[in-house]
Amino acid sequence: MSDYDVVIVGAGITGAAMTLALADSGLRIAVIDSKALQGVQEITPAAPVTGTGDYDPRVSAMTAASHRLLTSLGVWQAMPADRLCAYTRMHVHEADGTASIDFAARDIHAPELGHIIENSVLTAALHEGLQRLAGTNNGKTQLTILAPATLEAYQHDAETGTQLTLDGGRHITTGLVIAADGANSPLRAMAGFETREWDYEHQAIVTTIRTRDAHQFTARQCFMDDGVLAFLPLGSPEASGADAEHYCSIVWSLVPERASALMAMDDATFCRALSQASEHWLGPVSECAQRYSFPLRQRHARHYFRDSVVLIGDAAHSIHPLAGQGANLGLLDVQVLADELLRAINSGRLLTDAMVLRRYQRRRKPHNLAMMAMMEGFKRLYADQPLAVRWLRNTGMRAVDKWPLLKNRLIREAIG
Repeated sequence: MSDYDVVIVGAGITGAAMTLALADSGLRIAVIDSKALQGVQEITPAAPVTGTGDYDPRVSAMTAASHRLLTSLGVWQAMPADRLCAYTRMHVHEADGTASIDFAARDIHAPELGHIIENSVLTAALHEGLQRLAGTNNGKTQLTILAPATLEAYQHDAETGTQLTLDGGRHITTGLVIAADGANSPLRAMAGFETREWDYEHQAIVTTIRTRDAHQFTARQCFMDDGVLAFLPLGSPEASGADAEHYCSIVWSLVPERASALMAMDDATFCRALSQASEHWLGPVSECAQRYSFPLRQRHARHYFRDSVVLIGDAAHSIHPLAGQGANLGLLDVQVLADELLRAINSGRLLTDAMVLRRYQRRRKPHNLAMMAMMEGFKRLYADQPLAVRWLRNTGMRAVDKWPLLKNRLIREAIG
């Protein structure tokens, strides 16, 4: 008999949500993560935001579908309301053209288009849920948290089962292993998964900024020849302080040479360059937090399961942050895999049954591939192109903006 029915490797957004989605399964579950879990109060103390450094530079744009899942898991309610920014409008335009598109929640009779949430705030709320589940003895699901702990080896044998080796030499056995350990998943490599991947030839710069003018809860995106710039609003109407609507998280995707030059600038020079690139959307940028830069690479596993391992989230697929869909795709993986595993339990099938895992792969792989293809298409379309292509881009964007039925259909699909 194995020590656990399921071991989930990785307690980030996707791994923690996967665990909570199995809270009523009656399974013996272990979660492994290299870092100790943290609660909301440790991440977001009661003191109000006083500067750009108080925000996590890594944020996600949560769709309505993700909102519903996180609410059903009891996670949404645990996050501080003043750190959830519901944005109601989105403005997209091309830097060297005259066309633009404006999306508004009221056009589709929705309260908002989505929420911008700091990754650390969401992760902390998920971790509180894990700690509550681990401390609950309801005679059903039994959760063991192994954190901090590092997976060092994976071994699978058709007859003897699956064994995982942790740092310190500890061995545990399990039925199913769920890899939720990120884009550079060590478990994926240990289990011998093949991936298809390529470099976007872009670097992303992320940071938090303060602007002169209020963001008015509008997400803004500009396509340029050398990259894409996004301003994502932070704060909420419930946030205290006069500056609550003056903070944005930026994601600036650029060719490496330009990104390196921007990273080498001092803060004041960088803020001026950002103000100019954004065409002073919100007036001059007056402050920025520490900047981070990382290469953008698209990666997709050829198969989502192999032997006793199944991949979810970035371990299965990682895409360009252009549309902010990475975390949302991972949460959709969670919802579908949990659905298939619970169906297997109810029908008496093994969780590692290829039929069970193949259904998960069949339901998620086409959608993930379609999203990846769309992001690659956007990246190529808005690269430096001849004048005729630019004219067609502008014409197409203006046509979509003047066609409400199509525009509203697009935004409904995007927000889930």
